[in-house]
Amino acid sequence: MTLLLDDVTLTYPDGDGRLTALDAVSLEVPAGHLTAVVGPSGSGKSSLLAVAATLVTPDRGRVVVAGTETGPLDRAGRAALRRERIGIVFQQPNLLASLTAVEQLQVMAHLSGGKPKAVRGRALALLDAVGLADQAARRPHQLSGGQRQRVTLARALMNEPSVLLVDEPTSALDHERGAAIVELLTTLTRERGTATVLVTHDRAHASRADTLIEVEDGRVRSGTRA
Repeated sequence: MTLLLDDVTLTYPDGDGRLTALDAVSLEVPAGHLTAVVGPSGSGKSSLLAVAATLVTPDRGRVVVAGTETGPLDRAGRAALRRERIGIVFQQPNLLASLTAVEQLQVMAHLSGGKPKAVRGRALALLDAVGLADQAARRPHQLSGGQRQRVTLARALMNEPSVLLVDEPTSALDHERGAAIVELLTTLTRERGTATVLVTHDRAHASRADTLIEVEDGRVRSGTRA
C-alpha cells in the first residue's frame, strides 16, 4: 500500500478539554487507486488529509507514505517527504500571479534541485497531459477557473509523488467543469500510479472513484466500491 493510516486518532485543544477530529481512523490506498472521502462539514475530512500530508501529527496511530513510517520523522524529515513523495492540491488554486503556467510547475522542481532544461521539459509535458499545452505562457488571470485548477493539479505531479491528496478541487466550478477535473484526476491516477485521496462534497463526482469512504464525527462510517 502506498498510503496507510492505521488506527489514527487526532485531537485539538477545545476550552478545558480536547475535541476529537479523527477517532481511530484506518485507511489504505494502493498505487493507481482513487479513494473519495465524503461527509458533512466538520466531519473530519480535512483533518484526514492534513494527517496524510504529514502537516499534522496524530495523537495515536501510524501514517505510512510510500513505505516510510512518518512518526519517527522530525520536522525537516516530514518536509522532505512531502516535497519528494506527496502532491497536494488545495481547494483554491493558489497560483503565483506573476508566473506563467509553465513557470508555476518549474518552481516546484527547482526547489528540489532539478536541472533547468529537464525541469522545463517535464513541466511542458505535464501541461500537455492536463490539456493545457497551448496555455503554457499564460498567467493565472488569463486562465479560466477550470484551467487554473488543471495547472494546480499538474504542479502537484511535478515531482512524481507517490501520494496525491486533493481537497475539494471542484468547489468553485460548475458541475460540468468539476466533472472534467475529476475525470482528469481519475485518468492521471491510473497513468501515473499515484495513491490518490479526493475529498469532495459532491457524491456524483465521488462516484468516479475506486472506493468511497464516508466520514462522520471523526469516524469512518463505511468504505465501499464507488
